Amino acid sequence: MSGLTHFDAKGDAHMVDVSDKAVTSRIATAAGWIRMADTTYQMIADGTAKKGDVLGVARLAGIMGAKKTPDLIPLCHPLPVTKVSVDLTLDPDLPGVRVEATVKTTGQTGVEMEALTAVSTASLTVYDMIKAVDKAMEIGGIHVTLKDGGKSGRYTAT
Repeated sequence: MSGLTHFDAKGDAHMVDVSDKAVTSRIATAAGWIRMADTTYQMIADGTAKKGDVLGVARLAGIMGAKKTPDLIPLCHPLPVTKVSVDLTLDPDLPGVRVEATVKTTGQTGVEMEALTAVSTASLTVYDMIKAVDKAMEIGGIHVTLKDGGKSGRYTAT
């Protein structure tokens, strides 16, 4: 299990001790999408979904998801999240919604999981709000696009 910091020498899962790590500014961005039928896409674009403002509610859900990450992912550290932004963009070529989340903190560990959770939560909320008219929607492509800060430095997806 060499190199996997969430496992001890016996292979048991444990929370990583970050107490000796430097406190630095950290940022992570993640992205993903939810693909849907053309008619479902148009309903969101027109603002006619029966449950209301799909993108507005999904944005709030993504922000809340980022803040609740340590409650959902067992070995994540609770972090003082200083900023969460969630952008949902209608993409007629998909057709569907592209989701991007950026999370910032000043701390001893990164915020990649918070950014990924924000994208996942926002995407699931879009699905929940319009599943009555389109059960064939597909969520995908969720990945980290940027990570910066800390000892490992900067990562940008290519």
